[in-house]
Amino acid sequence: MAERKLRLLSTVLSDVGYVRANNQDSGFAGSRIIAMADGMGGHAGGDTASTIAIRTLAHIERSEHHGTVLSMAQTLEKSILAAHDAIVGRAKKEHQLAGMGTTVDTVALTRGWWVLAHIGDSRAYLLRSNQLIRVTKDHSYVQHLVDTGRISEQEARNHPQKNVVVRVLGDFDIDPHPDISIRRAQAGDRWLLCSDGLCGPLEDETIREIMLSTPDREECAQLLVNAALKAGSTDNVTAVVADAQYAPRENWSLLNPNAGLQVPLVAGAAEAGIHSIADVVHRPVATAPKLKSQSSPAEKAALLAQGDAPDYQSASSPAPASSPADEAAAPHADAVSSEHGDNLAPHKVSDEPVSESQLSDDQILVEPTHSDDAADEQMTDTGEIPIVQKKNGTITADPSDPAVKRAARERKAQEVAQEAAAAKKKQRRIIAWVVAICMVLAALASGATLLTHWAMSQWYVGMNNGKIAIYQGVPTQVFGLNLNRLEEETDTKVSSLPRDWQTQLSKGVKADNKADALARALKISQQAKEQEKKKKQEAEEAKNAAKDAAKADSSKDSSDSNSSDSKTSASSANPKDNLESQANTSKDGGAA
Repeated sequence: MAERKLRLLSTVLSDVGYVRANNQDSGFAGSRIIAMADGMGGHAGGDTASTIAIRTLAHIERSEHHGTVLSMAQTLEKSILAAHDAIVGRAKKEHQLAGMGTTVDTVALTRGWWVLAHIGDSRAYLLRSNQLIRVTKDHSYVQHLVDTGRISEQEARNHPQKNVVVRVLGDFDIDPHPDISIRRAQAGDRWLLCSDGLCGPLEDETIREIMLSTPDREECAQLLVNAALKAGSTDNVTAVVADAQYAPRENWSLLNPNAGLQVPLVAGAAEAGIHSIADVVHRPVATAPKLKSQSSPAEKAALLAQGDAPDYQSASSPAPASSPADEAAAPHADAVSSEHGDNLAPHKVSDEPVSESQLSDDQILVEPTHSDDAADEQMTDTGEIPIVQKKNGTITADPSDPAVKRAARERKAQEVAQEAAAAKKKQRRIIAWVVAICMVLAALASGATLLTHWAMSQWYVGMNNGKIAIYQGVPTQVFGLNLNRLEEETDTKVSSLPRDWQTQLSKGVKADNKADALARALKISQQAKEQEKKKKQEAEEAKNAAKDAAKADSSKDSSDSNSSDSKTSASSANPKDNLESQANTSKDGGAA
C-alpha cells in the first residue's frame, strides 16, 4: 500500500499593534512553505527588509520539490543568503535604508519531512501530541545570558536589552547563515511561526492552550494575536499557523501537481509587494485576513461597552485545560483520522485559481502579471541582486523573479564585457609598463656600462690600510657600487705625511694614468721620507743645541765658582791689608 501523502494547510495574520506607526513584519502562508520575517531598521528599512526576505523565499511555493530533503535544506539556506545579499545591495543603493535587517523563520514540507530555517529572535513552535515544542533558539543577547546561567527565562522577558539580536539578515557585519533543522512530519502536526511581538508577552503555556483548543487555523491566529495585544505587546504582532494533514486521494495527481493547493496568503509589510510575489509563485496570491474585533483600542473599548468583546486568553490567565474528549476532537488527533482525510475544512482549497468571491471582503486576490518560460531555471547566484521596476510599477529584488533573472543576466553580460575590456586595458598597461621598464633598465645598463668603462680609464692615488695606494677608477660609488679597484699598495704610511697630504689622499689625488699615479705616489713617498729626514735632522739639531747650551751653562757655573774662591783666598791671606784699607776709607770719610 502506498504511503499516504501529507499536505500543508496554513494561514497568516499580522497586525501593526497599538504602539508602532507601521508594520515591519511580513508573513507568507502557502501549501509548500510558510515563512515570517520581523524587520528592523527605522521607518523605511524594516518593512523593506522583511518584504525582500518573503519575496526571496516565495519561489519555493511555485512548484513541488522533487529533490532530496537535503537539497531542500540547501535551497532554504541559499534563498536566505540571497535575501541577505538583496538587503545589503538595496541598502548600498539607497543610503536611507542603511542598517536595515530582518529575522527569518521558514518551514517547508517535502517528502514527508519538515525542513526549518531560522535566524534572529522570532520563534517557531511545533505542537505535536498535545506537547508544545519550541523548535528554535533565539539569536539574542538575553538568550546568551540565559544559556550561560546569568539570568532566568523570567528575567529575560523584562531585560532592557531583550531586543538586541546577535544574528540577523541585513546590513550588518554578522553571520547571515541560518540554523537548519530537519524532522519527520506527522499528520496532526501544527506549526506556529511568530514575531517577538507575540511570543514576548505570552507564556508558552498560553500559546499551547490556544493552539490546542482552537481547531480552525484562522481563528487560532486571531486568538493568538489578540491575546498578545491584550497582554500588552508594544510591537507588531504576526502569527503563521499551519497544519499537516493527509491529502485526499483525489489530490494525488501527477498530471496536476497543483491540485488541492490553497491560495498563498501574504501578510504585513509584504502586502505592498504582493504583485511581485504573485509573479514569483506564478499563481494567484491573496492578502491575509485582517485582525477581527480587538484590532484597535477604540474598537476594543466599543466592544467592551457593548458587552460583546470575546474573552481571549491572556498571558496571565491561560485557557482552561481541555478534557480528554476535547483533545480527541482537536485537530491534532488527525494522526489517527480515517482514510477520508481530516475532519477539518482546509483553508480555501481549490484545484483552480481562487476567484475573488471565495475570499472575505477584506482580502484582495492578485493574479500574476505574465507567464514565465524559464520555470525550471535555477535561482540566480547573487552578490548584489538587481532591483527591477516592472511595467505595472512594482519593484522587485527577488532572485527568482523572471524580471530579476533577466536583469541579472544582462548585468552579468555587461560585467563580463566590462571585465574583458578592463582586462585588455590592464594588459595594455602592463605591456606598456614592461616595455618602459625594459627601456629604463636597458638605459641604466648602457649607462652603467659606459660609466664603468669611463671609470676604469681613470687613475688616482688614495690610501688603503693606512698606507698610500694606487687605484684604477674614481673615488666614488653609484647605488652602492664602487667605481674603482685597488691596483697597488706602497709601504709609505699616511700618518707620516703632513696633514694637508692626508686630507688630499682621503679624497683621492687624480692621475692621468697608472705611470702618473705611480710617479705621484713615489713623489709623495719621497716627500714623506724627506719630511721624515728633515724632522730627524731638526730633532738632532735641537738635541745638539740643547747639549751645547747645557755645556755652556755648566762652564759658566764653574767659572763663577772659581772666581769666588780666589777672592776669598786673597782676603784670608792678607788681613793687614784689609784693615789698612778700611782705615784709609775711614780717613777719607773724615777728611771729607
